[in-house]
Amino acid sequence: MTENTFADGRTMARSIEAVVSANAALSEQNRTLAPAVVEALWDSGLMHWMNPEAAQGGEPGLLEMLDVWQELARQDGSVGWIGIANFPSAAFAAAYLNDEGFDEVFVKNEYRVTLGGQFAPNGMAEKVDGGYTLNGAWNFGSGTGHSQYVVAGFIPLVNGEMIMDDHTGLPDMQVAVIPRDQINFTDGWHVQGLKGTGSYDYNVADLFVPEHRIFPLFTRNPQRGGHCFKLGVMPLTGAGHAAWALGVARSQLDDVLQLAKDKTRMGDPTTLSHKLTFQRNLAHHEGMWRAARAGVVDAFTRVEAAVKSGEELSVQMRLDMRLSATYATEACREICQFVHLAAGTTAIREGSRLERAFRDMYTGTQHAFINERTYTEAASVMLGLIEDSTAL
Repeated sequence: MTENTFADGRTMARSIEAVVSANAALSEQNRTLAPAVVEALWDSGLMHWMNPEAAQGGEPGLLEMLDVWQELARQDGSVGWIGIANFPSAAFAAAYLNDEGFDEVFVKNEYRVTLGGQFAPNGMAEKVDGGYTLNGAWNFGSGTGHSQYVVAGFIPLVNGEMIMDDHTGLPDMQVAVIPRDQINFTDGWHVQGLKGTGSYDYNVADLFVPEHRIFPLFTRNPQRGGHCFKLGVMPLTGAGHAAWALGVARSQLDDVLQLAKDKTRMGDPTTLSHKLTFQRNLAHHEGMWRAARAGVVDAFTRVEAAVKSGEELSVQMRLDMRLSATYATEACREICQFVHLAAGTTAIREGSRLERAFRDMYTGTQHAFINERTYTEAASVMLGLIEDSTAL
């Protein structure tokens, strides 16, 4: 399949909105995406749209990725989260596994492969002949409810000792790609928001993982695929978190705008749209959203262009992307709070997208990837206290 076989990802994302909306409640009830939504993601082409061409993907650029993730999150926070979990997980495995691993995971499954899980190195694995013996437990494995393969980050051991990375001075970190039937799921996904993502806890004990189903967590040397895979896992993950927050906040602003034209809150003489404080705050938070999105688009597309032209990914480039993603997430959380208060009782009624988006936002912003450490590590680089940080 070639790149021009794919429709623009934005068109694919818009095409599934009716299915997403009709199944949002069922996904929450099931605590994992409803089967109809999973099928819609495959039928639209989205589930493999981000893959390298060799894995029947479209290899989209970063602006298209941001737009697609934002659109899916606007429709439903859980579906948007699946977009930033399953799509990249499959794409990373397709880009970074060696030829034997690619053949086993993708070619032999006719490229219909969904991956989910956690890349954080919460496992330890002893080096043995042909691979590793892996032990570990991972929480919040996003998208594992419907994934054929599960990713699991780990630290390799040789004779019980960690292998240190010469560049960072930190332990080497790797990612295992494991068939679903070799995973022990303990679930645990009973949460406030993002209920439909099937983000189960899981573990393995003394599991042999062959070398060919393992790739380095921080690699920027794709075995297949174009320039976006030279950015590595961290920047593309940051782009996903930023776009997800922007999408959920966009749904809230759109919904409260419509609500304001119809709703008269108890004790008010006219609809919410005539209330001066609401008007001021609506415009302020709309401006905040636009500024946050502009910052994300600028940082990520600027770095993408530099890498595409042959520049090495620098510390400053990584810092710029992560700052924009963290700021956008915090701005969107503030927007969420404004909308929730302005919408009144409508925002607390189950089944309302406003209510679901509020829960999703406050769940999604708990993620460690966009917490305050991004700011403190970025500031430490800016102040010359440190030269680099893996947190960026």
